[in-house]
Amino acid sequence: MTINPGAAEFPHRQIAAQLRERIRRGDWQPGERLPSIPAMAEMFGVAKQTVQRTVDQLRVEGILITKPGSGTYVRGTRRRLNRLSRGRYGAHRGYHADLAARYRQQLTAVGREAAPPEVADAFGVRDGTEMLVRRHVVRADDATVEVGASWFRVVDASGTSLERHEAFGRPLYQEAEEVLDRRYTTATDTISARQPSREEAEILQIRPDTPVLHLLHVAFDETRKPIEVAQATWPGPMTTLTEEYRIPAPTPDPDPDPGMALA
Repeated sequence: MTINPGAAEFPHRQIAAQLRERIRRGDWQPGERLPSIPAMAEMFGVAKQTVQRTVDQLRVEGILITKPGSGTYVRGTRRRLNRLSRGRYGAHRGYHADLAARYRQQLTAVGREAAPPEVADAFGVRDGTEMLVRRHVVRADDATVEVGASWFRVVDASGTSLERHEAFGRPLYQEAEEVLDRRYTTATDTISARQPSREEAEILQIRPDTPVLHLLHVAFDETRKPIEVAQATWPGPMTTLTEEYRIPAPTPDPDPDPGMALA
């Protein structure tokens, strides 16, 4: 592994490109520890600070993770997530077996909290209105890949199973439909990119300057009244959101009026 001192590209970026290629090739597997920074500096013939810049860059990209007192490890390849509304509800409004096989959801908290602004806006209430929230994380392979929360109106969910700190063995929306006696009929997904909060960065094990993708999911009943507002946050560099959909065939133009053609 070498760098070209005469190249226009900075040395740390040249090193990053070579490390990416080796990881993509499988020379280093997910979870495998890389050589120490002094060892890599000697390998490339550069200063330790140059290698540290490389490691910092690849950590922001989500390729590497540093464990204090242990070393730098390969975090893994980019994950494809299909967790928009269609994946949430499954092909036939049932449990999405593909997601269940790849991802493990863990309920972390259930309680009443003040609604953050985006949730309050979605429900059409004042900021800080008390609501019921069910918080969770999603894990894949030993890494946390999602921080999420589902919000309900207290007046709707009070006294129901939604207030209990327990998993239901079926999708949350199915439990909500049954206990609230309201059917989910439409939903909107809004995705944005932003910096993580301190808590999100800690849970997702990413640097504070690593961007995240944030989903706001609002589910409505047949009267267009919100039933549930859900949030999901994913580490941006490790996440791709993929949707597959049909493209309608073009509609042929109507035949011209024969009478007009003869005029």
